[in-house]
Amino acid sequence: MSRPTPHMARPQANAKMKWLFILVIAGVILGIITGAVGGESVAGLAVLGTIFVGLIKMMVPAIIFCTIVLGVGSVTHAATVGKVGGIALAYFITMTTFALGIGLAVGNFVKAGSGLNLTHLHYDAPKAPEGPGGVRGFILGLIPESLFAPLVSHNVLQVLIVALVVGFALLSIGKKGEPVLTLVAAVQKIVFTILGWILWLAPIGAFGAMAGVLATTGWRAVLELAKLILVYYATCAIFICVILGLMLKIFTGLSLFKLMKYLSNEIVIVLATSSSETGLPHLMKKLEHMGVDKATVGLVVPTGYSFNLDGSALYVTMCSIFIADAMGSPMPLGEQLGLLVFLIVASKGIAGVTGAGLATLAAGLQTYRPDLLNGVALIVGIDRLMDEARTLTNFTGNAVATLIVSKWTKTVDMARVHDTLDGKNPFDYNADDDEVPHLTRTPQAVHA
Repeated sequence: MSRPTPHMARPQANAKMKWLFILVIAGVILGIITGAVGGESVAGLAVLGTIFVGLIKMMVPAIIFCTIVLGVGSVTHAATVGKVGGIALAYFITMTTFALGIGLAVGNFVKAGSGLNLTHLHYDAPKAPEGPGGVRGFILGLIPESLFAPLVSHNVLQVLIVALVVGFALLSIGKKGEPVLTLVAAVQKIVFTILGWILWLAPIGAFGAMAGVLATTGWRAVLELAKLILVYYATCAIFICVILGLMLKIFTGLSLFKLMKYLSNEIVIVLATSSSETGLPHLMKKLEHMGVDKATVGLVVPTGYSFNLDGSALYVTMCSIFIADAMGSPMPLGEQLGLLVFLIVASKGIAGVTGAGLATLAAGLQTYRPDLLNGVALIVGIDRLMDEARTLTNFTGNAVATLIVSKWTKTVDMARVHDTLDGKNPFDYNADDDEVPHLTRTPQAVHA
């Protein structure tokens, strides 16, 4: 029997993804029912969600390493990588600062915590890691202990740095490096095959995660802090639909809603697992399929997961204002601006850390307003309930950032992007990487 052609395999593969979509939704609904009915007796089911996210995180370093090495190692001019990276970082810093500012503005306008007068809270802050802190500690933390250490330590920024070094080394030796690129491409296929198997565990992970959160917090915690939760969700929705939507339309001419429809399967998995990392691999493959240059995707997306966390930025500032008001110690404008400057640095490089948003919130208050640290106990109970909005905002922000940066750097085929979003070029979940056209070797073919 002959092997099915890509055109024959595509409907079968996409039909499987639709079934996965349905199963994830079913897992979420069943998890909510189980958690609400079973109460604390089913709290242990949360471990299923933890295991699933852990399996995804296990694959992330290898995915990022292979993607960046292949992207950088196959470009024609090294200057292209530097240009893309510089523009991406400038964009990330601007957007994160903007999101932090919006969070402060909304928190001051709504004043959700006013009148609570909670002065007897207690929160044990996690111990700070050994070594220097602040900007100096952040910079020193970028240097791995060895060339291969980041691949086992899950430090996204260190993986990025090592992959860039290897990619530039292969670029510098030219044709002699092609066998290594071929080997890395083969490893990448193996990694994505394993990832495909893991994704079929998403319904179980979604079930466990939702059952665990309902069993632990219950509806009472949701009701007590409903105002903060609803305002945060509304702020994230406005940020996605208005801010990100307008930026995408203005700078690329693309529709955000068409983009989100194209990424709908990944969005469902991200929401169900409350981890933007679960959508990272397919986000990168789909952006490449759309016509974005492989090197651009390999640089912007992984870097964005550490530097472009818009949802986390909104969360940290809004919760800071909420805690200050709830504890009867509102922040004056000068202190808010000082906290904003601190968080611009503190919010970087936290991707891949469990409870990263809560940890950053505690770190910011512990460093800048230690008298408010105990107020973090008020947020612990609802932190998980705010994850869906936070992860969706982070995920969407990185997808939009990649398209904008690729347009600015002229590393995208816009005709192919429009065809893809219009449904004329459907994504094949079974396609090999070789079947996805990349633009790294033929920059003259890019239509900006």
